[in-house]
Amino acid sequence: MTESAAAATSTAATTASARASLSGAALTTAYASGDLSPVEVAGAILDDIDERNPVINAFSDLDPEQVLADARASEARWVRGEPLGRLDGIPCTVKENLYRAGIPAFAGSGASVPVIPARNSPVVDRILEAGGVIIGSTTMPDWGMLSSGVSSVHGITRSPWDSTLTVGGSSSGAGAAAAAGFGTVHVGTDIGGSVRLPATWLGLATLKPSDGRIPIDNPYLGRVAGPIAQSVADVALGMSVLSRPDARDYTSLPPEDLDWDDLDIDVRGKHIAVHLEPGAGMLVDPEVRAAIERAAAAFSDAGAELVELAPFINDRFLDELDLFWRVRFWRTYVDLSPEAKGRVLPFISTWVHGGADVSGRRALEAYDAIAEMRRVTVEATHPFDAVLSPVSPVAAFPAEWPMPWGDDDQRMSHIAFTAPYNMTGQPSSSVNCGFTADGRTIGLQITGRRFADLETLRFTAWYERTRPESAVPKWG
Repeated sequence: MTESAAAATSTAATTASARASLSGAALTTAYASGDLSPVEVAGAILDDIDERNPVINAFSDLDPEQVLADARASEARWVRGEPLGRLDGIPCTVKENLYRAGIPAFAGSGASVPVIPARNSPVVDRILEAGGVIIGSTTMPDWGMLSSGVSSVHGITRSPWDSTLTVGGSSSGAGAAAAAGFGTVHVGTDIGGSVRLPATWLGLATLKPSDGRIPIDNPYLGRVAGPIAQSVADVALGMSVLSRPDARDYTSLPPEDLDWDDLDIDVRGKHIAVHLEPGAGMLVDPEVRAAIERAAAAFSDAGAELVELAPFINDRFLDELDLFWRVRFWRTYVDLSPEAKGRVLPFISTWVHGGADVSGRRALEAYDAIAEMRRVTVEATHPFDAVLSPVSPVAAFPAEWPMPWGDDDQRMSHIAFTAPYNMTGQPSSSVNCGFTADGRTIGLQITGRRFADLETLRFTAWYERTRPESAVPKWG
């Protein structure tokens, strides 16, 4: 290849990669005008994955031929002027526990016999019905119970910002794919912080919606699915499709006609709480606290009425939640063969043994404590239109660590800001609000009243538009 040909090829690849990172709205406009094709975009993403994913390790399943076939089908629909829906041709990913028919799902664990789903999950069906091109399924840590990308079957998922750092979890591959630009809308699940933690440690936007807002199969206490993206607008795009009803989720909310495109809000006069001390778990790093205080000041400067919110949970709540989860996964662990138990991550093996000898009475006491945490959380936050807080008390940690403190047992001491809202079902978002001195991202969590998903996302979009340039992640 001549020097000029090599330069042209490099330029074309760079242009393709840049096009692949366009927003959902920009891609749709380009498809409609014919300036860009879903096949071009999918091809650019697959090339980028081929080059960068060996280090990042975002995918549990990737079928390039199927991706290109789906992109060609989308291209044909656009040529006919008959797009299926708002996601037609938009590159998406789904966490591996959001089942795709026929695609093995390991729940992140080398000890598990993979599930071969007979049908798609509701999330996957909504994406396909709207014409979305699913790039692949994304990784998760063992049984979704780590806040990192460490998996006994997939290996370690690493940050596109810095491969020595964690991506967070348990929607680890979803966060990594979003930060790397391997698509536009990336869907994860969250039972204690699992879309918000990757968002805070990767500079992304996300919404943990109200329980039942996005139908899932099977529902479980505190578990939701939520979109992760580089912008709030693309999170809203995901919500507009994913929140459509599905009878398989017996906890799903009644359909609402919500205008997810209308993200405007006037914060003047809004009653907003600032929650800086959780009252339990890890201490808040001073750099994290300072970033949240600066973000809160933006709301105050715009006329919002701010009140500092006193701690409302305690270590007992987190410990009882942790115990309840240990008992839940002890049931899974105890049924494994001796050989399979040997493939469980040592951290997880030690952790689940904490649920080995728990009586039924003791497990119900833990459940009662969760119910009490729900009560006090709603009681403390209901007077406010929104609550501002950190997502995590600390910034990103080494990729090899299973948890923010390493390998020792500190229960669930890092999710004091996130888990209460899973238990209450309140909508809770993350958007980047700053960086540590060494360049690690810091997420602002914005939590709304129960079922106020759209208003919560509007507050999030307002801050995204208002934040200083120094708080804006530089993608690409």
